[in-house]
Amino acid sequence: MSGVPAAVAVVGGGTMGAGIVHVFLAAGSAVTLAEADADRARVGAANVEASLRKAEERGKLAEPAASLLARLSVVDDLGALPTDTALVVEAVPEKIELKLAVFTAVAARCPDAVLASNTSSLSIAELAKGLPGARVIGMHFFNPVPVQALVELVVHDGLPDRVVATARRWAEALGKTVIEVRDSPGFATSRLGVAVGLEAIRMLEERVASAEDIDTGMRLGYGWPMGPLRLTDLVGLDVRLSIADHLATRLGPRFNAPQLLRDKVARGELGRKSGQGFFTW
Repeated sequence: MSGVPAAVAVVGGGTMGAGIVHVFLAAGSAVTLAEADADRARVGAANVEASLRKAEERGKLAEPAASLLARLSVVDDLGALPTDTALVVEAVPEKIELKLAVFTAVAARCPDAVLASNTSSLSIAELAKGLPGARVIGMHFFNPVPVQALVELVVHDGLPDRVVATARRWAEALGKTVIEVRDSPGFATSRLGVAVGLEAIRMLEERVASAEDIDTGMRLGYGWPMGPLRLTDLVGLDVRLSIADHLATRLGPRFNAPQLLRDKVARGELGRKSGQGFFTW
């Protein structure tokens, strides 16, 4: 597939990062995966391989997984990223200090790269502060990345049109549909998705209906492919709580998290990744 950058780097090899690596490899890019240390780098590489092997088994790859993996490099030092990298996507945890540190190091190493954040709620303008050149954009993928069709481009004031157009072209070359939103708390998708998810949790807390029935109502009544509570399990209850707290500070008390969500996170019931959330996995 044409239109993707020849050299891409992805920082963070968790579920989202591995999925982003997967789609760029499948589209023809050479990809460098960067992690914080050697152990995490091995886990990240294993996540990418597992994702590609699964897609191969389902007949979803145009090339053998082994051929795609031959274009993957893994490093545990941002200083080892190729200097000719055209696009760097950070997919590290939703902590602005961590993302700022990543972008500062990457901007020094890859002076011509577009710097894209996969954040689902943090301000892109804040991430761009102090960096040379106006080339920081939000490039919000959805989980699972190889399957989900959407990419949300988040544009802050002062970002050149050419950077937006380039990021759109790259995302569309992955076979994704792009929506463009102004940099604002929660953007479009997280703001709406979290609002519905929090209300579903309040309904469960108030015993309006069971988790299964709330989700079934949204699937069959509104055509959602997945109910809001199961989606919260997939995203991670801790991630959803963090986003809700961030939105509450920026947009007000309508995003205050229900006590049920806080209690579940405190008990380690984080959703699919822990085996228990609003459902048992």
